[in-house]
Amino acid sequence: MKPKNQPIFLVTLTLAFALLLTGCSQGNVNDAASAIQAYFEALVSQDEALLVNSSCAEWEDDAILELDSLAAVSVSLENFSCSEAGQEGEARLVACTGNLIADYNGEEQAIDLAERSYIAVQEDGEWRMCGYR
Repeated sequence: MKPKNQPIFLVTLTLAFALLLTGCSQGNVNDAASAIQAYFEALVSQDEALLVNSSCAEWEDDAILELDSLAAVSVSLENFSCSEAGQEGEARLVACTGNLIADYNGEEQAIDLAERSYIAVQEDGEWRMCGYR
């Protein structure tokens, strides 16, 4: 004879296991390279709220200026990826490859993202874009 509470126990155990796996899988989602990638994806989608949220407080005005400079063109990313390239104090340096493609009425201009090092800092427990050089 099976205990009456066995189905409830199995459902509870399954849910607990699923939550545990979800928590473990999200450990590397918010790293410095992912923050820079999120910034560029927000820039391309012209999502001002997401762009500002992906930026450190010091960079927010610059982020909006970058967004405004691309407002009249169609923008996309080509062969884009980022990875951590070093550390500078509390900041992380991020190197990206690929191009930001700006389409000016059918004339494409490629901006090589590898020409700069991007700076990510942690604010409120999250990595955020905070400039480049």
